Amino acid sequence: MTKLSIIAPIYNEEDNVKPLCERLFEVLKDLGHTFEIIMVNDGSTDTSMDKLTEQSALRPELKVVDLRRNYGQTAAMMAGIDHANGEIIIPIDGDLQNDPADIPRLLEKLDEGYDVVSGWRRDRKDAAIRRNFVSRVANRIISLVSGVHLHDYGCSLKAYRREVVKDVKLYGEMHRFIPIYATWLGARVTEIPVTHHPRIHGTSKYGLNRIFKVVLDIIVIRFLDRYFTKPIHLFGGFGILSILISILSGMYMIYLKIFEGIAMILTPLPLLTVITLLIGIMSILMGLLAEMIVRTYFESQQKSTYLLRNVLNNDGTS
Repeated sequence: MTKLSIIAPIYNEEDNVKPLCERLFEVLKDLGHTFEIIMVNDGSTDTSMDKLTEQSALRPELKVVDLRRNYGQTAAMMAGIDHANGEIIIPIDGDLQNDPADIPRLLEKLDEGYDVVSGWRRDRKDAAIRRNFVSRVANRIISLVSGVHLHDYGCSLKAYRREVVKDVKLYGEMHRFIPIYATWLGARVTEIPVTHHPRIHGTSKYGLNRIFKVVLDIIVIRFLDRYFTKPIHLFGGFGILSILISILSGMYMIYLKIFEGIAMILTPLPLLTVITLLIGIMSILMGLLAEMIVRTYFESQQKSTYLLRNVLNNDGTS
């Protein structure tokens, strides 16, 4: 079996393809492990695919996955993982800002017993406010919400044992959250500083709109962590709160009518009472529907709501 699978999403990186290949092969051949490099052309509109075709003809270890259009980094990463055969999977950016020379250090950390080693761009060579400051704020929020404390979720350079990512399905912008998924699976996660180079060729594909995508993905992550197997607790809790507000507003409306002589129609309380009551009932019904969907999901695919690490003294085996 192949030891290492290196995955590099490529989108309009025509000037970086050849030097990236050269640097990767230079590092990997010195490691003494079997390896493959999977470069995923994410619908590039320049000559990136031509460059990848040229390199794959020269290097049998280079596998090129050509997507029909631009799907985004997460989908490209998922395509790479789906086509990987290695025991250890290492994603890396295609823009040469990650340094392939850090790969041996990631592997050394894995050898200490970790399942995921995440890169930390401690000395990041990007725009101070638009990229660095925003990234630091986002990373702190993600760590706070998820409970998995890393300095740099956005760094693509990571090392995963295959069993950690083989069943992970990625959507949206969630490739950066794989360490969180891995933690849910009981994996040991750590982080090491890695080198970060300024971009020489091409332009960054990310803007400030990425912040909003990350915030929404954090909400999804939080929901999946806390309520995936018990959605009624979220929807039902909100529904009960809404119904309580409806009851209180209704009682206050009656109080004003009886003791203060204020007509119900002169206040917004009747509308508030009806709307909050309807919202509460609908939320509870949505929770029940979500419970049915969750049960269908687990039972139709014969999935368990728990994961085993091992069983000791099970018929004399472990």
